[in-house]
Amino acid sequence: MSGDIQATADEAMAAELSQARDSKRAETVHRLQIGLVGLGAMVLMIGLATVIMERAQLTEAISVPDASTNATPAQATVKNDPLAEAGVVPDMPAQAQPQPVQEPAIVPEQGNAAPRR
Repeated sequence: MSGDIQATADEAMAAELSQARDSKRAETVHRLQIGLVGLGAMVLMIGLATVIMERAQLTEAISVPDASTNATPAQATVKNDPLAEAGVVPDMPAQAQPQPVQEPAIVPEQGNAAPRR
């Protein structure tokens, strides 16, 4: 009888150890899964950030050209006047005609109006 009790105790202890090992193994696998999912998420976020930054740099390079503050024009600007190039220029008077000066309007409230007849 004491042999049966000892065998039963050994079996119970072996079952407990097996269950403890299984739970420890399950916990280790769970931690590894969480770690790998975290690493994968970080790789995806870094890749997304890289794509966004490259797209922003490309857009900035296309839309905003490099500007120089002390740039001088390469050629003198030529006014495009097709009539002058064809030799058709209107006759201009030697002196400008003086514009007639309009006298200010007479306002009755000022009292300098001519009397009515």
